[in-house]
Formats: sequence, C-alpha cells, structure tokens
Amino acid sequence: MPLSFVGCSSGDITLADLEAAAAKVDMSEMDADALMASSDKEADLEKRDLKFGFIKLTDCAPLVIAKEKGFFADEGLNVEVESQSNWKVLLDRVIDGQLDGAHMLAGQPIGATIGFGTKADIITAYSLDYNGNGITVSNAIWEQMQENDPTLKSATPQHPITAASLKPIVEKYKQEGREFSMGMVFPVSTHNYEIRYWLAAAGINPGMYTEQDITGMQNADVLLSVTPPPQMPATLEAGTIFGYCVGEPWNQQAVVKGIGVPVTTNYDIWKNNPEKVFGVTKQWNDKNPNTHIAVVKALMRAGKWLDEIDTEGNFVNRQEACKILSNKDYVGADEDVIDNSMTGTFVFQKTDVRPMPDFNVFFKYNATYPHYSDCVWFLTQMRRWGQITEAKSAEWYAETAKKVYRPDIYRIAADMLISEGKIDPKEIPAPDYDGYRTPSDEFIDGTTYDGKDPLGYLSRFEIGNKE
Repeated sequence: MPLSFVGCSSGDITLADLEAAAAKVDMSEMDADALMASSDKEADLEKRDLKFGFIKLTDCAPLVIAKEKGFFADEGLNVEVESQSNWKVLLDRVIDGQLDGAHMLAGQPIGATIGFGTKADIITAYSLDYNGNGITVSNAIWEQMQENDPTLKSATPQHPITAASLKPIVEKYKQEGREFSMGMVFPVSTHNYEIRYWLAAAGINPGMYTEQDITGMQNADVLLSVTPPPQMPATLEAGTIFGYCVGEPWNQQAVVKGIGVPVTTNYDIWKNNPEKVFGVTKQWNDKNPNTHIAVVKALMRAGKWLDEIDTEGNFVNRQEACKILSNKDYVGADEDVIDNSMTGTFVFQKTDVRPMPDFNVFFKYNATYPHYSDCVWFLTQMRRWGQITEAKSAEWYAETAKKVYRPDIYRIAADMLISEGKIDPKEIPAPDYDGYRTPSDEFIDGTTYDGKDPLGYLSRFEIGNKE
C-alpha cells in the first residue's frame, strides 16, 4: 500500500510523519486481516442468529458473560439469552426448536435421552460449572435440629452438617401422620439427587420412583416436590415446604430475608460435582456443527474469565459478573445477594460467614469438560431411585454416556482456542484422557465413586436400588 501525504510538500515531510504514516498502513493491514479472518469465520457458520434459554440462577453466568463481554460476537454469533419460567418449559422449547440451546440441569440431556419424562436426543459438549447449590431449612426446623444436636447451637457450627439431626424430626412427623415436605427443582436435577443423597446418608428414605408412580414418593419419609428456583424462598416462608435444595442466589435470599438457614452445600455433599451443562438437540448439532463449536469456544472463554484470579488468589471479575447478573433480564436479584456466594464466601448464617472460593467453579479443575464419569453418576442415581426401572449392565452405562456427552466437539473448540492463543493446553485434559475422572471418596458419607464401576457403586448404598 503506497504512502500518502496529502497536503504536504516533500520539504514538509518529517520523521514523525513517516512513522505516523507507517503505523497507519500497518494498522490498516491489520484491520483488513482481522476483517478477513472474521468474514472467513462467519462464512463457516450455519446459523448466526441464536436464542438460548436460561433459568434465573447465578450458574447461568457463562451464557450471560459470553454475551455481555463479546465472546459470542467474537465468534460471529448474534445471541439472545432469554429467561424461562421453569426447567420443563426450557427443555420443551429446546426440543421444539424455539430455543437453539440452553443452560440445562446436568440430568436433563441424560433423562431425555433415556426417555424419563420426555424422550428426545439431547447432547452436551460443555459443562457450565461445578458446585453452586445449597440445602436450606426453615428457622423452625433449624431450631429443632439444634435441640437434637446441641453442637449446632454454636455461632459457627462444624461443617459439613449431615441430616442426622433432622432424622428425629422427620420420624416424629411420620408417627403423627403428618407429611414432611421439602423442595427440589426438577425430577432429573442435581438438586433432587443431592438432597436424596444427603437424606439417605443419614438413614432418611427420600422415596422411590416406580414405573406406575413417577412422583418419587413411594415409601418416602420426606416428600420431595418440584418448586421453580426463584419461588423457593416464598414457598418456604409460606410453610408449604420445610426446606429445599436449590442453586444460588436462592439460599442466600433466605438468609437475607431471615426465613431460613443453609445447612450444607453440594460442595460438601460431593466435592466438585457437575451442576449445569449447555444442551442442544442432536438434530440441531448435526445441522449446525460449526455453529455449535463456535458457541463452545465462546462459553469456554467466558468460564475462564469468570474464574480469573490475581496473584493473591482473589477473583478479578466476579464482582463485575455479579453486577451484570443482577440485571432484571438475567438473575434479577440484588447484587449484594448474588455476591454472597459468587465472590468466594458463603453465608450460612449472619454469624457464620465462611470462605468458600470453590462454591462456584466455572473453568478450573477441568470443570468445562463433559466427563463421561459425570454422566454415569447421574445414571446411577436415576437407577438408585427407580427412574431407571430395570437393572442395566455396566456397558450400558458407558454406552449411554457416550451418546449424551460429546467431548469430541469440546476438543475441536478447545484446539481452536489453543491455536488462537486464548487458552493454554494445560488448562484442559490431556489428549489421551479417557473421559473418566479419578475415583473419589469426597462425598458426605465417604462412599467411593468410580465411574467405571457403576454396579459396584450402587451396591454400597443401604437405601435405594442396589443392582
């Protein structure tokens, strides 16, 4: 590109003019290269205008941040994110094509694929986060738990708190012919399996699903009912339920309103457990493979942005994320409520505020990878509680996981980000990783889970199906 010095005679040209002109040429060429690369990227996309659904929870953050920080736009995508009234509506709208994809409960693609509740081929190539849930009980129930276990009367009781002190309360209700009701968000939600795990670990039967009865209340000591997350605090306050398992900010909302006490988090029930995923139909992926890869790339960048820390280990971007999420179009809760858990602490009571930097994990510990072993864990819980009505072979668990979880798509997106210098190869599992996390006993009852031995895992529980 020739240099141009309009309005200058040769005698007027200075070194500064030459440097400025050269910089202008370099910048123009850079802009042209960037524009060409952007055009090439967009040309590969099957669909650029997308609509994604979410539920008003803080773990929708990767979708919101990918939009608000321009990561979707960098991939040539024009994305609208829209809140949905409940998990069933969200899933139905993905299935019928009203939504291109969504922030989903980790169990939703699995449940749909095996035909529990709704039958549809849903896949996930991206895990949105680890942890992020809590179990809250009403003030009245908490006081009774403290009477049963005086150590809980401390301003800072020892954690994790099991359901052992809840058991006598549940037994009394049963003896008196009264129902003890608690809330969870959806039959195939992590919340359902977590509160069941917590209760059963203390010898409380949370009920079974059968082919004839899909309420999950057969032989139940505690009746678990579905309540949409934003409605949990009001339902607790009304006395319709005595406690619930939900994601944030709805445990912290109970603390702020003074109506309940979070007694445990899912980090204590299962350390670094999978929580939400980004789900699409298999048909949508087959029709829009390049678009799907672009979406995963943007979400991965958003997850990394959310988990960025400074040299002292403090989150760099979480407060900004809380401010964005507080917008009425997103989570819509006060920023101060959202940041109770999102910025590295968790408030159990006003006297019990604890550092919990891993309460929300969006990127580190390979949280974004769709691990086969995570899918298998959900399948074991579906079998344990009767949502899978017949015994299955270990091979069936592995084969089903490979239908639903798609690390092949994740790998393509990650490799592209590595080549673009946006992530480090060390930030994702090694190429020879088989998709099964190392066996872990970091559960509230100490039971070891090995995703390669689902039948052995099921056999270890006293309550629920064993085979």
